[in-house]
Amino acid sequence: MPTVTSADGTQIAYSRIGSGPALVLVDGALCYRTSTPNDDLAKALSDRFTVYTFDRRGRGESGDTGPYDVEREIEDITALAKEAGGEIGLYGISSGAALVLEAAHRGVPVKKVAVYEPPFVVDSTRKRVPADYQAKLEAAVAAGKPGDAIKTFMVEGVGLPALMVTMMRLMPAWPRMKRIAHTLAYDAQIMDDNQAGRPLPEARWSGITAPTLILDGGKSPAWMRNGVAAAADQLPNADYRTLPGQTHLVKTAALAPVLAEFFATN
Repeated sequence: MPTVTSADGTQIAYSRIGSGPALVLVDGALCYRTSTPNDDLAKALSDRFTVYTFDRRGRGESGDTGPYDVEREIEDITALAKEAGGEIGLYGISSGAALVLEAAHRGVPVKKVAVYEPPFVVDSTRKRVPADYQAKLEAAVAAGKPGDAIKTFMVEGVGLPALMVTMMRLMPAWPRMKRIAHTLAYDAQIMDDNQAGRPLPEARWSGITAPTLILDGGKSPAWMRNGVAAAADQLPNADYRTLPGQTHLVKTAALAPVLAEFFATN
């Protein structure tokens, strides 16, 4: 298992596949290597790129040095960029997309950036995420109730019906999610105040100068697409596209060709 050492000494486990320009893929909440759609995406892109996937800190085989701060995850990506040889292509999905935007804004060396559906809530088309959301996640984990943290995430963060989440407890994936439920508070911190049902701050990611591709799915809910469009308006060099027929669970067959074209073009 190859690792890189982040600035605070945390070991970050990663995988590498393919050949060509370096491309780093960043997971969203509750995902890590061997349990992520980015694994299939990496395979689909490996004929044109050297693709890096990794376990975000606190997940899979990576370490988790505390206390947590978003800057630590940005340092993790910086360590991967150094391992990859310098400037990288950087892609993220969901809360991982928000992390990618923040990483590029704060100076991680990137050639191009692509994100799929960062879950920003910028208007009243869905219920806002409560102000005490992150605190609830942390309290559930501190009380030894990771299942309650997942429920809070699914109901208040994602917006699923509580009954549906109760049924999810019977799924084989539930124990796996419980093992990394403590990282849900990390994703909440990454999302910052950008799920409060208010417009995004002006020039929020003004530090991103690289070409940026921001994507959503044509069948995703209005609130999600509104947030993506709002983020695109805040990016100084962005191309906003919609993938027809796709939802937040985007299919690799629809996504991979678009990313390949974007990252391969000079």
